[in-house]
Amino acid sequence: MRQVQICEVGPRDGLQNAKQLMPTETKKAWISALAAAGLNEIEVGSFVPPKLIPAMADTGEIVKHALAIPGLKVVALAPNVKGFERAREAGAHKITFPVSASHQHSVSNVRMTPDQMVEEVRKAAQMRGAQGPEIEGAVSTAFGCTMQGNVPEDEVVRIAVKLAEFCDCVALADTVGYANPVQVKRVFRRVKQEIGDKLEGAHFHNTRGLGLANALAAWEEGVRSFDSSMGGLGGCPFAPGASGNVITEDLVFMFESMGVSTGIDFDKLLAARKIMHGGVPDEPLYGHMALAGLPKGFRAAA
Repeated sequence: MRQVQICEVGPRDGLQNAKQLMPTETKKAWISALAAAGLNEIEVGSFVPPKLIPAMADTGEIVKHALAIPGLKVVALAPNVKGFERAREAGAHKITFPVSASHQHSVSNVRMTPDQMVEEVRKAAQMRGAQGPEIEGAVSTAFGCTMQGNVPEDEVVRIAVKLAEFCDCVALADTVGYANPVQVKRVFRRVKQEIGDKLEGAHFHNTRGLGLANALAAWEEGVRSFDSSMGGLGGCPFAPGASGNVITEDLVFMFESMGVSTGIDFDKLLAARKIMHGGVPDEPLYGHMALAGLPKGFRAAA
C-alpha cells in the first residue's frame, strides 16, 4: 500500500528545458515503462504554444497514448484557459496550473500577473462542469525567484488561499531551487493552517543540492504527494538558473529506505531510465542511486 504518492514530471518538466527533442515514440515507450515500474501518476506534457516550447508539440498524442495505460492518472500542465480547454479535450485526468508568487516570474512565464493568473484558473474551474478534470493550483517560486529574489511568504499564503477556493488541490513549488528545509517546514505549515487538506503537493528542484532534504522536510510536515523527475532532468525555460528537479530514483530510495512505501519497483525504474537516456542521449543525467545501486540486503517497504 502506497504511503506516499510520487508524480513523475519528467515527460513535461524534464523535457521542456532539454536541448534535444525526444522522439514521440520514445516518449510513449518511456511513459509506458514508468507506469510499469509503478508510477501511477505521470505529468505527460503541457498544452503550450509549440513555438515557445517545441518539446511539447506532441502533447495531445502523448495524452492519448497515456490514457490507454490501465490505472494511470494522466496529468497535463496548462498555462491559461486555452491550454486548459486543449487538455480537457485531450482527456487529461488532472490539469495543473502554475501560478507564480513572483510578479516578475509570472509576467515572464505566462504574460500575466499573479492575480490575473488566479482569475484565469478561476475561469477554467467554472468551465469544467461536473464531470471535468481535477484542477491543481501550483504556487510556483514559492520559496524565492531568480528574477525577483525574495518572495514574501505572505504572498505565497495569499495566493494559495485564493486557489483553494476553486481548485481541488494546491501544491507549493520551489521552481528555482532556493528553498531550505527550515523554510519549507515554515511555509508548508503556514499554508496548511489556512487551507487544510487542500494543500497536497510539493514540487522541489535540486538546483543547490537540497531537493531531497526539502522533500523530507515537507514529508515531516505531513505532505504525502511529491513531484520528481527521472535523472533529475528539468527546469523552467522562463526562469534563469532553474535547473533540474528532485531525482525520482533517489526520492524513491529515500522513502523506501525509511520504510515508507512508494509502490515503485527499482529494477523497472532503472529500465525506464535507460529508455529515457536513449531518447535524449546528450542530456546530463543525475542520481546517486542509479550509479551506486541498492545497498546489500536492501528491502523495499512492504
